[in-house]
Amino acid sequence: MNVLDSELMIAALLREGYSLAESMKKADIILFNTCSIRQHAEDKIYSALGRLRLVKEAHPEKIIGVMGCMAQKDNSLIFKRAPFVDLVLGPGQIARLPELIEKIRAGQGPQMELSLERRGRGRHEVEDSFDFYDPMREATARLNPFMAYVRIMFGCDQFCTYCIVPYVRGPEQSRPVGEILAEIRQLVDQGCREITLIGQTVSKYHDKTSGTSLSGLLEMCERIAETTNLERIRFVTSHPNSMTTDLFEAVRDLPHVMPYFHVPAQSGSNAQLKKMNRGYSVEKYREVCHQIYETVPGAAITSDFIVGFCDESEDDFQQTIQLVEDIRFKNSFIFKFSPREGTKAYELWEDNIPDEVKRRRNNELLAVQNRISTEDSEKFIGQEVEILVEGTSKNANKLTILEGQDSNFYENSHDPNAILQLTGRTPCDRIVVFDGPRSLIGEIKKVKIVKASPFTLFGE
Repeated sequence: MNVLDSELMIAALLREGYSLAESMKKADIILFNTCSIRQHAEDKIYSALGRLRLVKEAHPEKIIGVMGCMAQKDNSLIFKRAPFVDLVLGPGQIARLPELIEKIRAGQGPQMELSLERRGRGRHEVEDSFDFYDPMREATARLNPFMAYVRIMFGCDQFCTYCIVPYVRGPEQSRPVGEILAEIRQLVDQGCREITLIGQTVSKYHDKTSGTSLSGLLEMCERIAETTNLERIRFVTSHPNSMTTDLFEAVRDLPHVMPYFHVPAQSGSNAQLKKMNRGYSVEKYREVCHQIYETVPGAAITSDFIVGFCDESEDDFQQTIQLVEDIRFKNSFIFKFSPREGTKAYELWEDNIPDEVKRRRNNELLAVQNRISTEDSEKFIGQEVEILVEGTSKNANKLTILEGQDSNFYENSHDPNAILQLTGRTPCDRIVVFDGPRSLIGEIKKVKIVKASPFTLFGE
């Protein structure tokens, strides 16, 4: 979601004649797009702002802005802690970015605009309008011209006790299906070959006008793919309670929908899930995962886990390890619990698990997941997999695939025939790295896997 928000911010400014600067030193405008999920993310932003204080004093004409969830949550506190900041903008007000920057340039002083859904309205009393969202897309604003995120919903109504998202992203709203399909067609016209439908709880998508569910939306996307160059359709993030048989069958039956599910569990303990207000039991979660595996051949499931949540016992933690062992996730995103002011957990319970215990549990769970990921990755050795070639590997020119490879083998060149270390993903979202010409970028290709690590397959 933050990647998409950043893209839309860049696109909004590009349309007004701005261009991306090579560095912060050369920039006229410096924008931080922020997250509030964990305290560490916020601390990094305040640290980065602190380093810009002298820059702002030397160049007062530079505009410094804080955007996104932290802007929504802290709003005026940001001006107090960093009084040289010019702009604070909530995640629902991206479309107003150019207008507010012009006001600052015109000498109207610092600007703050928070998301519509938080301005004095009740939790679910939101204008039935998406005027605050600017879906116009600019291919040059994307990190990868062949892949794009498409937001199909805003906000969240789950109110998990540890989570700040409903308070900064607002209540749950599904975008009209016609707007979504029009945006997808625009992206395809720009050369996009893979789209990922995103939402805080994307499996709860429901267009109230047409009655379209996520499975119905996937069918409509499939029809676009049948007559265009759109090759792959994905969606994240799902909630266990809203994952139904029709969704699994749609993934199984629609050729362009990839067999990949991100289904956060957060814990393998019923006591912890109840305290987190997740709304399901471990038994229900296991049932969902088993139904995915039974319905969708070759499906991969990834998950999220929080260790060290309030009152988590050693037995609670061992139940989480057992869940990971049993479901065998492709990978898991594992976090130490971070109290967030404004959430129910912050108000009701003490953060009573020592940090050293959180670190130990984090490392133990990660070790279990890494072992499972390694075992499952090694099963691909010798197989041919089909990937969308996304671009050059992050470690291009640093990492050699085969022992003894000439260090000059990888060319940093725009020559379409230059041999580079390229990367792409399988249908089930496994990363594949291989050597090939630049001209393959953006193409669907088959690659034979010759080597594997926990999270990367190496091929030729």
